[in-house]
Amino acid sequence: MQQYITHRGDTVSRIAAVHGLTPEHVIQSNPWAGRQPYLYPGQVLFLPSAPRKRYAVQEGDDAGRIAALFGIHVEALEQFNPGVTSGHCCTTGKVLVIPASGPQRVVRLRGEYGPRELEEDIDKLIEKYPFIGKDEIGKSVLGKPLHVLRIGSGPRHLHINAALHANEWLTSPCLMSFIEEYAAAYAAGCTWNGHDPGGWYNRWTIWAVPMANPDGVELVQEGAATDHPYYEQLQQWNGGRRGFRHWKANIRGVDLGDQFPAHWEEERARRKVAGPAPRDYSGPAPLSEPEAAALTAWAEAYPGSAAVSLHTQGGEIYWNYRGFEPPGSRELAALLGAASGYRAVELTGSDAGYKDWFIQVFRQPGFTVELGIGKNPLPLADFEDMAVEAGYILATLLSKELEK
Repeated sequence: MQQYITHRGDTVSRIAAVHGLTPEHVIQSNPWAGRQPYLYPGQVLFLPSAPRKRYAVQEGDDAGRIAALFGIHVEALEQFNPGVTSGHCCTTGKVLVIPASGPQRVVRLRGEYGPRELEEDIDKLIEKYPFIGKDEIGKSVLGKPLHVLRIGSGPRHLHINAALHANEWLTSPCLMSFIEEYAAAYAAGCTWNGHDPGGWYNRWTIWAVPMANPDGVELVQEGAATDHPYYEQLQQWNGGRRGFRHWKANIRGVDLGDQFPAHWEEERARRKVAGPAPRDYSGPAPLSEPEAAALTAWAEAYPGSAAVSLHTQGGEIYWNYRGFEPPGSRELAALLGAASGYRAVELTGSDAGYKDWFIQVFRQPGFTVELGIGKNPLPLADFEDMAVEAGYILATLLSKELEK
């Protein structure tokens, strides 16, 4: 058992991931950590030693087969089990210690995925794949950079954003995962699930904003300590609740999903939320928030041929807006739905979203994709399925539009 003193930004999931534990391991040793909404800097945790996987050798096994089963190198298996490669210690029933797997993908969950994890992954991806470009479209209310990643050199522009809503932050690693999968396949000169990344690269330029609401994401994941610049206001807007897991808005209590100049006045009247709140407050004016203003300015600087805004949850794809969508949008949405198992839905009675604004201004295909099923924030365990589904949707969109 070892002691660990918590720091700003620590969560149970993040600490567990770093030490090779599960959140349940941490809470079992520190029951109080499961009874408070957030950890506070300076709290002392007692952490058990990380458990090692064990494996009982089956009939017909050899070192190579066991190593392949667990995705590790034979040399690593030998290091933890001397003699296993010679066969003397690889007899049926012998219990072996399985080391941690080798090199992993850059984008993976190590607990919650917030602004800090995003920064680290962006730097690693660019180092590994120098053809990925990085820029900023602006800054959040609290001055955090709003990163945009560029991949491809084609004349057609695809704009993608994620985590516009704070408690839908799981969309950020989903988008980053797709960027990594695309970059890896392009660098290797191979196909990706039957699609041609080389064709994408030459015909498309992707502009991906993986975390459009970093202040809100950080609030959901870490809470607000007394030294937070909006501490008093947040307590008031949150109804005195200490937890912010349900928070969708930015740090000023403005719902960025209702901020865009596409019949904004009607949406504000429909919502009937008069001031800052965890969700559904449209703000004092369209594009009053720097995050929303930055997204529109970037899209106007590089007029898009298509746009996707990733949200959770519902397993649905919204594709229309007041008849401004171009011909073929319904059919394209059906293809995206077939690729992912989602429903293509014709939405009415909703305005002021990013997809709405994009369709209205550019008259090009725009989609709001509701990843996953459940209640926000969705559990970390859903990430792998959601990332695959997002990848299928984006790959199908890029490949279908290549035909034009």
